[in-house]
Amino acid sequence: MAQKITLCFSGDVMTGRGVDQILPHPSSPVLYESYVKDARHYVELAEKVNGPIPRPVTYDYPWGDTLKHMKDADVRIINLETSITYSEAYVDKGINYRMHPKNIPCLTEADIDCCVLANNHVMDWGTAGLLETLETLKMVGIGYSGAGRDRTEASAPAIIEMGGNGRVLVFSFGCTSSGILQYWKATENSSGVNVLDDFSMETVERINQLVTTYKQPNDVVVASIHWGGNWGYEIPLTHRYFAYHLIDQAQIDIIHGHSSHHFLGIEVYKQKPILFGCGDLLNDYEGISGHESYKAQLGFLYFVEVTTTGELTSLQLVPTEIKKLHLKWPNKKDRRWMQKVLKRECKQFGAQVNLVDNGSFFLGWT
Repeated sequence: MAQKITLCFSGDVMTGRGVDQILPHPSSPVLYESYVKDARHYVELAEKVNGPIPRPVTYDYPWGDTLKHMKDADVRIINLETSITYSEAYVDKGINYRMHPKNIPCLTEADIDCCVLANNHVMDWGTAGLLETLETLKMVGIGYSGAGRDRTEASAPAIIEMGGNGRVLVFSFGCTSSGILQYWKATENSSGVNVLDDFSMETVERINQLVTTYKQPNDVVVASIHWGGNWGYEIPLTHRYFAYHLIDQAQIDIIHGHSSHHFLGIEVYKQKPILFGCGDLLNDYEGISGHESYKAQLGFLYFVEVTTTGELTSLQLVPTEIKKLHLKWPNKKDRRWMQKVLKRECKQFGAQVNLVDNGSFFLGWT
């Protein structure tokens, strides 16, 4: 009989810059941005909007009200958009995120099982920053995928053992449409990111061959993809069709999409969930003007319950709000707004969004 497991997914987690500055071991605050030269300025912006933030905070502070929910899952997977490094070799790309390696308890406090790294910030501090990120995660027993010392490591999955109930394989891919620099692509002889060349059937077949190399009976297979721009609800047809092909031809059970700064619609295709865009879970954008209509401070944790044969049995969404650089439970008005928007975006895929008594949402599908 197939067992059930619950995976907790988040969108972008940015523990660098302003968040790093309030943790016990802040990195040098020096930034190389056009307008902001000191990372502490992002803390000050957040304080102007929502009041004083203690410093230093405890390692569990950024997770706030979400910790109790995250610990209910069997597996916790985040898109870590931060280099964990002492490196000073910044890449001149406008925005650079890093977290001090001694602040790694920020991730272990949340029992993170896997950080997907195929994104546009993991190499903000060069190859040295990437390699130190890998070593730091390895040191504390957090799995990773999507970046590595060479192409083989960057394309390999994180393998999460489920204690006799199968495994979870997490493959991570990134697209240049999300801001990943083409020269960051890992090669046979150089470190980097697992970058997708295109969404062709040849690419799908290569992924299928990769999955076949690792997959065993009762393995649940995740494709985590950093794709698309930061703003806008429209989902490109290329993304939809690529997701379908991964499910149909490459043995993928769950599509975990991210890059957009706000949540996008969800589709269930042949009993397999497609999270097109999970939005930002944690960042230091409080007080920054622009794109207010998206209310990007509001997000979700996605609790995906599947059988070990890969069939979706439940999808719960726990709403979150970034406030004072940590995660809070949104008020009733904001939860209603989130339901309205998510309902609108899921309707095109034949999915329904139901608000339950505890304030979280459940997805319905046919």
